[in-house]
Amino acid sequence: MGPMEESTEVVDQLVELIREISEFPECRNTSKKMYNNLVRRVKLLSPLFEELQDNEASLGDEEIGALVSLKVALDSAKELLRWVNDGSKLYQALQSDKIAYEFHKVTEKVEEELSRIAYDEFHLSEEVLEQTELVHTQFKRAKDRMDTPDLQLHFDLSTALKEKDPDPAILRRLSEKLQLRTINDLKKESLALHEIVISGGGDPGDLLGEMSVLLKKVKDYVLMGYPEADTSESEKSSVRHRSPVIPDDFRCPISLELMKDPVIVSTGQTYERSCIKKWLDAGHKTCPKTQQTLVHTALTPNYVLKSLIAQWCESNGVELPKKQESCRNKKSGSSVSDCDRVAIDALLQKLINRNTEEQRAAAGEIRLLAKRNADNRVCIAEAGAIPLLAELLSSPDPRTQEHAVTALLNLSINEANKRSIVNAGAIPDIVDVLKNGSMEARENAAATLFSLSVIDENKVAIGGAGAFPALIDLLCQGSPRGKKDAATAIFNLSIYQGNKAKAVRAGIIAPLMRLLKDSGGGMIDEALAILAILASHQEGKLAIGQAEPIPVLIEVMRTGSPRNQENAAAVLWSLCTGDVQHVQTAREHAAEEVLKELAENGTDRGKRKAGNLLELLRHT
Repeated sequence: MGPMEESTEVVDQLVELIREISEFPECRNTSKKMYNNLVRRVKLLSPLFEELQDNEASLGDEEIGALVSLKVALDSAKELLRWVNDGSKLYQALQSDKIAYEFHKVTEKVEEELSRIAYDEFHLSEEVLEQTELVHTQFKRAKDRMDTPDLQLHFDLSTALKEKDPDPAILRRLSEKLQLRTINDLKKESLALHEIVISGGGDPGDLLGEMSVLLKKVKDYVLMGYPEADTSESEKSSVRHRSPVIPDDFRCPISLELMKDPVIVSTGQTYERSCIKKWLDAGHKTCPKTQQTLVHTALTPNYVLKSLIAQWCESNGVELPKKQESCRNKKSGSSVSDCDRVAIDALLQKLINRNTEEQRAAAGEIRLLAKRNADNRVCIAEAGAIPLLAELLSSPDPRTQEHAVTALLNLSINEANKRSIVNAGAIPDIVDVLKNGSMEARENAAATLFSLSVIDENKVAIGGAGAFPALIDLLCQGSPRGKKDAATAIFNLSIYQGNKAKAVRAGIIAPLMRLLKDSGGGMIDEALAILAILASHQEGKLAIGQAEPIPVLIEVMRTGSPRNQENAAAVLWSLCTGDVQHVQTAREHAAEEVLKELAENGTDRGKRKAGNLLELLRHT
């Protein structure tokens, strides 16, 4: 590549990078000042590179090198901004000094690289040169000062942690300051906390405990009366009547019920003992939540969590469950006393009627009842709702269809109901909703297929019903949540060997590669996890190999998260095994240097894959 092409390429990359950073949403949490200032300053660099792009000037090696170094610094800025935007608000508040230091490092690096650029060689217009000098001055000032700490926030966090029942005014300030104001905010924060542990960064120990306690207190405050801007009136009503709310960390990921005897499996996840034992007794060798293979099946009591649950029960007047019935099939009628069977029967009568408005309203009520608790899920199924809801999946009314598929999603939390839904012949209709429904209905259809696919034989039925093309379409065209739901379903279905070829033949590889190359799309984790599964299948390996994946896999191993590094190494290992051409391509892209680093500092699995690849590169 000549100087002209090199300079054009790096300028184009900088224009695109600054555009991506400029499109980040405004930050409103505790990091907002540092975040918004960095976005604003980077955005002001746009005229510089747009003018260079328009001039199409051929730059010398020194100028190109300076621009490449600046791009590396701006890439770091983009990753930090994305992490702040997507990450845990509580973590950022409790680790505010660490976050401030990260912003300071990025600012310092960008300023350093701006100083290296010889602007006189660029033949810039006077106006653009003045603006660029102004931005450079702003970065200089920013690197020489650190933001002052928010003393009120530190006081509120400390008080909320120490006091059993903090002043509501403190919780109100925390809810506002941390932007944890709605049900969706709280769900996102809960997922972000889990991601901190799952992502491979290790258990943050005491810090995670503090975050969980704070999240519970803010969540209880929000659910007990704070305005919920994105929650419907019927959902608000159901929220108010299910206090106290069980913290997510106290629920078994399998049954979603309060744990009595929490135990830890080899992946670090915690489950109710009876639920995970049933899972293992059924012959499963994976962690239900992470889908990672279990190194061993020993169950370690989680005494700390058990103690926290006992304290929470005592504080909230909740009696610890005597047995975890939700992990076993309940006998007919066993839960009639815990739900209003008469009301449920009345709703089912409305489902049978042909009045569209009554059907829509009844399906919506059943949707909410099924979401509320395990007893309702059993009662609703025993009353015969599942076949009726399955029929409504074909309703010409979009809202009724949406309620029906979401009600089935909520009912499917119960394992016996999973089988009933499949026996009702619902899978083809759920796939049809996935193809043709509203966006919310499509998202919930994908989530329902994931839920049903936890049972291995259902993976076969769902794959055979033609789900993959519809899931791939949602993965490409859906909302951010829709893409996540589709990816999760595809991942779980592809665990079954027979579905891997179906996914490949349906065209999954090209969308996964696009997601993998889209650093701002937020789907790199999911794309790599699916690729790692498909690469173990011969058709998957061939299709991935034809997509020229090696450069991007090596880049992920160089700069990605620990989990993504190990998945990228796993894919590369599958590609290179028995294929001399792929080994040669890996060598040409300097894989050995990256693999040495991964072999020293990666996860255990990442180290193993890197070691195997290094042996392969040296002896092939």
